[in-house]
Amino acid sequence: MHRAARAALHDRSDPVGLTMIRRSLRCRVPLQLSSRAYGIVPPPRDSEEKEMLDQILRVDHAGEYGANRIYAGQMAVLGRSSIGPLIQEMWDQEKKHLAKFNEILAENRVRPTALLPLWNIAGFALGASSALLGKEGAMACTVAVEESISEHYNSQIRALMEKDPERYTELLQVIKEFRDDEMEHHDTGLEHDAESVPGYWLLKTAIQLGCKAAILVSQRV
Repeated sequence: MHRAARAALHDRSDPVGLTMIRRSLRCRVPLQLSSRAYGIVPPPRDSEEKEMLDQILRVDHAGEYGANRIYAGQMAVLGRSSIGPLIQEMWDQEKKHLAKFNEILAENRVRPTALLPLWNIAGFALGASSALLGKEGAMACTVAVEESISEHYNSQIRALMEKDPERYTELLQVIKEFRDDEMEHHDTGLEHDAESVPGYWLLKTAIQLGCKAAILVSQRV
């Protein structure tokens, strides 16, 4: 009877099992200590790393912004055609990319390129003018732009991997995911007769030269 009384007293004083709670807390501590104290981009260690990360984020944001404006221009011309739903699908992915970089820029207090008003007009004009050549022209523009963006993303991936892949794990994941989406758009363009537009190679080369110039300028300005 005394044992039963002691057991009942213990149950009332420890109704939820303090022993189990203590064990759970001990198990959770290492997880809390090992979690990162930052988001996708690590806080820069010095001015050199800050400049590198700022340039990466600024130019990637500019690229996604420009891609959005290109698809907007294409949709303005071909939105009601048979190719319209496909262009809209690719545009929707680009909208997600841009939203993510908007978020990352804000989190890390990185200013966007001062040339966004120019890319706004130039991107829309490029998309609309290529679409005026028909479905094939729009797809040729998509191939040229997405190939340029994919190559740029690949160069960033190589640079970050060479520096410290573990430190930049989250950023690398984002860039790789977006790179894969751009390559999918590139392949979609080829599958939909991009190369059949008259003057395909000339058009592609001209667009890619413009993309390279935009990348170089947007990193710094």
